[in-house]
Amino acid sequence: MTLLTFAAEGDFEAPGPSIFNFPPLYEGAPSWLTKPAVFAVVGALLVCAFLWSAFAKPQLVPRRMQNIGEMGYEFVRDQVARPFLGKDAERWMPLLLSMFFLILLWNFFGVVPLIQMPIASHIAFPAVLAILIYVIKVYLGIKHQGAGGYFKNMMFPPGLPKPIYLLLAPIEFASNLIIAPFTHAVRLFANMFAGHLILAFFSAVGFWFLFERLTPLGAGLGVLGAIMTIAMTGFEMFIQFLQAFLFTLLAAMYIGGSLHSDH
Repeated sequence: MTLLTFAAEGDFEAPGPSIFNFPPLYEGAPSWLTKPAVFAVVGALLVCAFLWSAFAKPQLVPRRMQNIGEMGYEFVRDQVARPFLGKDAERWMPLLLSMFFLILLWNFFGVVPLIQMPIASHIAFPAVLAILIYVIKVYLGIKHQGAGGYFKNMMFPPGLPKPIYLLLAPIEFASNLIIAPFTHAVRLFANMFAGHLILAFFSAVGFWFLFERLTPLGAGLGVLGAIMTIAMTGFEMFIQFLQAFLFTLLAAMYIGGSLHSDH
């Protein structure tokens, strides 16, 4: 299924949630064997292959893949890891770099012909990554601060009048252990879902009025739909990059908060 196949026989129907509903790949296949699952694995394998080709045998003068890999490494290190992890940045770079490239590729799948589906527009995928960061965050907090110290620093920040803690403690608990991982996943999911829906709508308008119901007035609408599809594709690619960056940035912030409780 592509973004240009939403015209149905009869009246035009705007694309809706059905474009995110993928059945098993073939009759008799397990329910989990769907297009998003397959391309999620494909994306992970491509990232592994790219990082291996970039860093397995580094050269003094970088070429091709190594050059791209080093540019990505420096970007994640300087803009994501070091601001939140400080001296621990290099230790966590394998996780952060892999996560950034994986989410970026998953997102870019939304504008790749024939695939045309950002993997993160399915909540399960960003949820798994957010839960992973959540588990690491809690584990590191307890490891470095002790269970009592971790929850005390989280729920009872020093320097406030004691009656304030009656209100602040449950808010901090919910914010750090419930709301934070939820919003971490939903922010990525919602942006990819909405962006894909917008692209599907404009591409469907262009296809319908230019090929299915071509009229003088419809032609204008079809051309407008095609122009908006191109423009929104460029904008969506920027959002896809931005969301990969923000997800990785928040991951570094959560890990850094557990490692350095004084910050």
